[in-house]
Amino acid sequence: MMNSLTGFFFILITCLVFVAMRHIYIRFPMPIFNPVATTTLLIIIGLLSTEISYDTYMLGGWWIQELLGPAVVALAYPLYHQRAKIIRYRLPLIAGLLSGVVVGIVTGFIYVKVADLPSIYSASFLPKSVTSPIAMEIAGLTGGIPSLAAALVILSGILGAMFGPVLMKLLGITHYLGVGVGLGCAAHGIGTAKAMEYGEEEAAFSSISMTLSALLYALILPVAIHYLL
Repeated sequence: MMNSLTGFFFILITCLVFVAMRHIYIRFPMPIFNPVATTTLLIIIGLLSTEISYDTYMLGGWWIQELLGPAVVALAYPLYHQRAKIIRYRLPLIAGLLSGVVVGIVTGFIYVKVADLPSIYSASFLPKSVTSPIAMEIAGLTGGIPSLAAALVILSGILGAMFGPVLMKLLGITHYLGVGVGLGCAAHGIGTAKAMEYGEEEAAFSSISMTLSALLYALILPVAIHYLL
């Protein structure tokens, strides 16, 4: 009974903090006020200042985490609604996906080599551009730390959602295809949430980019880690 009450308390606190941070973001739409980033930061500060353990928080946080699956499945609606445009832009979409995956893998390997990271940390870092469940599986299969891989995925997603739009604006990328593919490949689920702020077209391309890039990473990355680390 106590665990249930504790779990409900943390669900309520997390939702209230997120709603408040989203309200601030709507009033001041600046990258630094991204509600996912600010909510995460406040939750971390709150846990540290009250000395509440992560395991205790996850009594409620686990239920929120489980909603990720239904949320991803719900993205099928904009995919279906925008299916004609997806078929129309299939070649640029495939080119964007392949270039995004190749750049993500190559730059990841360059970083771990230059930083001279131990293999256990390299295997945890390299799946950073994949959605969390797949990143954890890849890390587990290649000798990495699944929980660390998940944390790095969330961090890269937050950074991508915060600074990706700024970078695309500087580069003059405004077409919904470029915006959607960029956010979906680089920032996966959190990036797709950001893409939904632009519109349904961006969300659809971001969703399919997130899904297909995760599939390509799952096929390529374990083999690359095995032979190159």
